[in-house]
This record gives sequence, structure tokens and C-alpha cells, in this order.
Amino acid sequence: MSFLEKVSKAAGNTFAVWVILFAILAFFIPGGFTWIAPHIALLLGIIMFGMGLTLSLDDFKAVFKAPKSVIIGVLAQYTIMPLLAFGLALLFRLEPEVAVGVILVGCCPGGTASNVMTFLAKGNTALSVAVTSVSTLLAPILTPALTLVFASKWLAVSAGDLLLSIVQIVLVPIVLGIVVKVLFRKQVEKSIAVLPLISVVGIVAVASAVVAVNAGKIAETGLLIFSIVVLHNVLGLLLGFFVAKMLKLNFADQKAISIEVGMQNSGLGAALAVAHFSPLAAVPSAIFSVWHNISGPLLATWWGKKEEQIDTLQNPDLEKSKVI
Repeated sequence: MSFLEKVSKAAGNTFAVWVILFAILAFFIPGGFTWIAPHIALLLGIIMFGMGLTLSLDDFKAVFKAPKSVIIGVLAQYTIMPLLAFGLALLFRLEPEVAVGVILVGCCPGGTASNVMTFLAKGNTALSVAVTSVSTLLAPILTPALTLVFASKWLAVSAGDLLLSIVQIVLVPIVLGIVVKVLFRKQVEKSIAVLPLISVVGIVAVASAVVAVNAGKIAETGLLIFSIVVLHNVLGLLLGFFVAKMLKLNFADQKAISIEVGMQNSGLGAALAVAHFSPLAAVPSAIFSVWHNISGPLLATWWGKKEEQIDTLQNPDLEKSKVI
């Protein structure tokens, strides 16, 4: 198990590298990855099951300890990103499938990688976990409802079908994971360190499959979609931070909410797009998966180093102790 734990930790630390590498391979050798496409929902279900295994009642204590911060984070998640997506789709006059794809990823809950990024940024990790958990549990209602409101201008949207898919892909696996953890706590705790490896493999496979299926279309419109995805993500990070700042949350909370808002569960977006719209509609989610695993670590590293510099200035003895 120790070897697997080391591999899992290494995979988690180099997540962005694997996403980029396999996305490039899938673009140039699509035939090697298209077979994964029919299994996207299953892969995401496995990832969500793993998330359920990691959850505990302690993760929800932050909701009661600091309800204001959690509510702000969840509301920001489900307002900023959908509105940005809708505005970008109108501004760039996107074709229907791409517009729906951008909006769909904007209406998804926060991604689980945001918790790791918040930790690296020295933000409020407990708040990040609470916001991710609450926004994910609300996804079966809010994601279909918001997609219906914002995307129906371009394509017909069945909120009921989306709700059913999210319950199957997200809610059921998470609940099963929680139940398994309660029933087999000791066994789960021994194997929990391997879960990052499973998540990395799953998300890399989903992104690679979507890129492979749409390699030709990405070659035609990839630069435009990439530009929109970058704008969506960066503006989400900025607005999430400034909303938290305006509402007078502390700096650690501001960082957590910024990352929560900016980093989406793009795997869910890809699964829903393939199942209910078209493979092309999944391209924004695939590119988002690649990009936010670049922007997230960059921002987290910058904030983390900035925090260390502040700590060193305020506590010069701390730096001396490190040298000694």
C-alpha cells in the first residue's frame, strides 16, 4: 500500500501535467482514446464515489460554524459562473452546441481539485470542502434549472433528464461512498490515500476522450473555445475573490471562495454534454479541465508563497529556525 500511496501522491502533485499530456496525445492520436467516450458517466461516478468515501460529518461542521461564508461561496458559485458563461456565449456569438457547452460547465458545481488548491494557497480549506460538498449536493436541482434558464436560447433543454443524470452520476455514488465509509471505516481509512490516483486517472481519461472525439472540431475552433474558457475561469477567480472581499470575509476565506468559484466540476459538464447534447458541447468542459488545472496551481502557488513571505516578515525568527 505504501508504494501505491506514493504513486497516488505523486499523481496528485503532477495532476496538471498528466491532463495536458494526455489531452495532447488524444488530439494527435484520437483513435487511442475514443473508446473511453461511452464510459465517461461511469468514470465520473467512480470519482464521486471516492469523494463520498472522503466525506465525514466534520466536513459539514463549517456550514454551522461559519454559515455566512459557506452561503456566500455557494451563491457565488451558482451565480457568477452561469452569468459569465451566458454573457460570453452572447458576446462571442457562439454556435449552439458550443454555447450550451460553455453554459453547462458554468452551471456545474465546484470541482474537488479546488480543495487541494485552497490548501496550497493557504486558504480556508475547511470552507472550501464545505462549499464543494454543499454545491455538489445541490447540483441535481441547481445545475438543470440554471442550464434550462440560460441555455434554452440556443438548444432545447430537458431539466428533468439532466436532473436524473446528475442523481445517477453524482448523488447516488456520493451517498454510496458515505455509506461504505460508515460500514467499513477502518478499511476505507487504510485505502483513502490511494483515492487521488483514482481521481487523476478518471479525470484524465474523461478529458482525453472528449478531446479525441472532437479532435477535428477542436482543430477548427479550438483557439476560440480556449480563449472563452480562459476568460470564464480567470473572471470567475477574480469575481469570486472580489465578492468575498466586498462582503468583508477574511483573506483566507477570500482565497477559498475565489478558487471554489473559478474551478468547476468539468468532468460532470462533459458527461452531461455527451449524454444530452452532442460531443461538441463537451469540448468547453474538456478544455476547462485542462486549463483550470494550470491556472489553479499557478494561483495557489503564488498565494502560498506570498503568505510565506508575509509570515517571514512578521516572524523573522521563523526563517532562522528553518535554517537551523
